[in-house]
Amino acid sequence: MYLIAFRKALLNQRLKNVCKNEVFWRGRGLQILCRSKSTVPKNYSDYESMRRSYKPQIPLHYNFAEDVLEQWEMKEKNGQRSSLPALWWVNDIEEVRWSFEELCFHSRRLANVLCQVCGLERGDRIFLILPRVPEWWLVNVACIRTGTVLIPGTYQLTARDIRHRLQASGAKCVITDETLAPLLDSVASDCPSLRTKLLLSHRARHNWGNMTQLMGTVSDEHVCVNTRSEEPMTIFFTSGTTGSPKMTQHSHCSFGLGLTVNGRYWLDLTERDVFWNTSDTGWAKSAWSSVFAPWIQGACVFVHHMPRFDTSTVLKTLSRYPITTFCTAPTAYRMLVQEDKSRFRFQALEHCLCAGEPINPEVMWKWKELTRLHIYEGYGQTETVRLIRETAIHVHLLSCSHNFMLDIHHSKKLLSIQVLIAGTFKGMKIKPGSFGKAAPGYDVQVVDEDGTIVPQGQEGNLAIRVKPHRPFSLFTEYTGEPERTAECFRGDFYLTGDRGMMDEEGYLWFVGRADDVILSAGYRIGPFEVENALIEHPAVAESAVVSSPDPVRGEVVKAFVVLTAAFKKREQKGLIQELQMHVKSVTAPYKYPRKIEFVDHLPKTVSGKIRRVELRKKEWEQKTSLN
Repeated sequence: MYLIAFRKALLNQRLKNVCKNEVFWRGRGLQILCRSKSTVPKNYSDYESMRRSYKPQIPLHYNFAEDVLEQWEMKEKNGQRSSLPALWWVNDIEEVRWSFEELCFHSRRLANVLCQVCGLERGDRIFLILPRVPEWWLVNVACIRTGTVLIPGTYQLTARDIRHRLQASGAKCVITDETLAPLLDSVASDCPSLRTKLLLSHRARHNWGNMTQLMGTVSDEHVCVNTRSEEPMTIFFTSGTTGSPKMTQHSHCSFGLGLTVNGRYWLDLTERDVFWNTSDTGWAKSAWSSVFAPWIQGACVFVHHMPRFDTSTVLKTLSRYPITTFCTAPTAYRMLVQEDKSRFRFQALEHCLCAGEPINPEVMWKWKELTRLHIYEGYGQTETVRLIRETAIHVHLLSCSHNFMLDIHHSKKLLSIQVLIAGTFKGMKIKPGSFGKAAPGYDVQVVDEDGTIVPQGQEGNLAIRVKPHRPFSLFTEYTGEPERTAECFRGDFYLTGDRGMMDEEGYLWFVGRADDVILSAGYRIGPFEVENALIEHPAVAESAVVSSPDPVRGEVVKAFVVLTAAFKKREQKGLIQELQMHVKSVTAPYKYPRKIEFVDHLPKTVSGKIRRVELRKKEWEQKTSLN
């Protein structure tokens, strides 16, 4: 409560004229915002024309804060944008609504704190750990303005995690709140590069600068650093589904321009949309879908700060606020579809999406029963980027209905840009279980271990073509790991590390991570198909399938199952047999789980992905100990 009052005292001291942009979402205001629901895309005509027309080019210099946010700020001042806020943040106590003008104003002040008070310079690294609070968005924009490199971390990190990230990155500044400040203090002496600590709190703390208070002492005038397009902008530690976290570095154009594919085509956003993405602030998708993709399109970013994911709260929020576009993880959808659909009405909701891991067809069907809407799936990685020809001289932002178009001149250099690899886009036929087709600018194929394309319908490695031309290639590098970077390539392709197949219509199907695939008695079994079969049974809330050692078959399928409430007290032996027979009835019999273990929860990464690697390791370590 004290922080709420403290925030209002500072951040409400200016821009009183912006109050006229207040958005009302109840009553008639909601009716106005609720458009007729349609699967017809707003920003393109169809999939094929989208792929043909997408020809991005990169300027020599690019800064998202100047080239996008300040342009929307200007349009807003001139009355050329809708009255929706740029950021709409709510929790159980208060609500914050910032226009682009307010967002830019506050970010200029914070930029001056970073440069003038903290003495940070262009290229210095800043480690950020905050939950879903408005200041998280301010730090993102301020770092872009100043040319400092942002390293987001999830709020769930331990002291050991924090020490590793600070030491590996060489961060000079850390920004967090009073909850995690003690953890930072406990490891600070082990991190010689760390010299500045900023605290988001109404209270003072020894050796910490109070971020909000300092913002009140500096000027609101700031000129963005003239950052080069290929200049480092952010570093992410990948979620570590298949091993230890890796650092991946991305440039200013990587997100600021590359995520046009996400915002304009996959999310299909305009300035009249309210978009809610539930990703954790430490996950790369929070940057993709809560900062860059929506604001490229001038859309409103909606945030509900919940202490923990609560299905009832999520569905009430979707019913109460004029949220038109919603994106969350498949795990969340699996939880949401178990709610009573008669309690909710989704008047404004038009477009639902998911990413992070494959979604089960059964969940897609149940969600459509609940909302009458399809779930459009996206496939990407923290490592994936685009490499396209750099262009020089200057960029003109041209007003064009709902977005800006680029008018650019040409030059010669290759740069990295991160975007969606593949997905289901509006206007496409949806095939439950498939994550769609290649995104614009990508040639996605299924190849064998030598990099040779396999026939349609045959399983192989999901890969992106990078030779003879590299119009869409990879991230800059796994920072400091050249051998790991080189291992990703086979022939003319970059291997994503996932197994899949392509059908006769060009749709891509996920089989599993390369090291998740189970080889049992000569059969190759992908865990996802078994998990799909299991979740169709009413007893299964969630499951994870891994290999388990077997003296005859080498390895067999084992399923770890979280039961729904109605089946928790059932006799386990009989229920195991029932589940096994169910899987045999809906998929090839050799794929059924010969072993089933009931658990209360599944191990997951901080971004919500199931850590099959942990379950598999447990199974095989048990064999080692027995031997």
